[in-house]
Amino acid sequence: GGRFSHEFMVLASTGEDVIVSCDRCDYAANLERAEIGDLPTPAEDEPLEELRSVETPGRRTVEEVTSFLGVPPERLVKTLIFKTEDGVVAALVRGDHEVNEVKLRNHLGVRSLELADEETIREVTGGPLGFSGPVGLKVRKIADKALKGMRNLVVGGNEEDLHLMGANFGRDFEVDEFADIRKAQQGDPCPRCEGGRLQISRGIEVGHIFKLGTKYSEAMGATFLDQEGKERPFVMGCYGIGVGRTVAAAIEQNHDSDGIIFPASIAPFHIYLLPVNSRDPEVMGVAEDLYRDLTAQGLEVLFDDRDERAGVKFKDADLLGIPFRVTVSERNLKDGKVEVRHRKTKEVTLIQLQEAVQQLREMVHRELEECQA
Repeated sequence: GGRFSHEFMVLASTGEDVIVSCDRCDYAANLERAEIGDLPTPAEDEPLEELRSVETPGRRTVEEVTSFLGVPPERLVKTLIFKTEDGVVAALVRGDHEVNEVKLRNHLGVRSLELADEETIREVTGGPLGFSGPVGLKVRKIADKALKGMRNLVVGGNEEDLHLMGANFGRDFEVDEFADIRKAQQGDPCPRCEGGRLQISRGIEVGHIFKLGTKYSEAMGATFLDQEGKERPFVMGCYGIGVGRTVAAAIEQNHDSDGIIFPASIAPFHIYLLPVNSRDPEVMGVAEDLYRDLTAQGLEVLFDDRDERAGVKFKDADLLGIPFRVTVSERNLKDGKVEVRHRKTKEVTLIQLQEAVQQLREMVHRELEECQA
């Protein structure tokens, strides 16, 4: 479809997508697209160290190198070599950051982007995987903007078991440009407001809107006349709603250790009607009358007329998560009452049998109104 789209996400710890949002304003995006505000400017009065080579035998990872050299991860520059249809490029990020390949690809304006194989890395840098660095590197170099202004960095030496310390922009190496090419992290500055911090969550995508523009309307000749009588193509869009995903998201946000707690607006039934003893003629007679009268009022009722122990039925009622459980028992019928239990609050109420239909109707409608508020 189109280049521009808007996703509708529901926060859920089991979600398949990573969501970045601001704790102060309404900025939100998925991790692939999330922008990052500017980090505090590094101190400009830090004296430049001398560039020096340091042997780092067998140390390839950020943890191994920084631990061996006794420097914090943010002082190390990771130089990652990528292949595109336009050639090889190098992406530079701090040791405690990760390259966002989607943002890098979009910045480069290329269709394909993949990490280079070891053979390509040796051809470009002269060294093996794990020791790449920007000093003397003859390819296009894009540095993440978080590196701007930093001094006295640790970089790969483009030679096995070798790193360089005291490396500085301008003096020891140049980059072609600075850009936002990294993944957002918890606590990063918000790109939209002052003082906001980015939070990382997981979520479930329940809807997606795409702007198709005039791509298809022009191809199909679908036009309209504007105010000046000129023929113009329609601007098109499309959307998809994940019905199953919406139910899954609702369950993720509404459950407890006993089972689902359905909001009344999407519950498969409004009432779980539970006769305690299905072999008792009086209990079953009252339950059947209630079922008939409740459904006549437009309420959706699940009638559990199974010949099962009461405990099993109670457990299943909680598991299914229907908003109200109405229990008909011999004991309460002696007082002319039935028991109503609210699934969410677990509040239990005894109501007069003669008023049960009207009261239950009011309870359900009140619950539905709260869902719409």
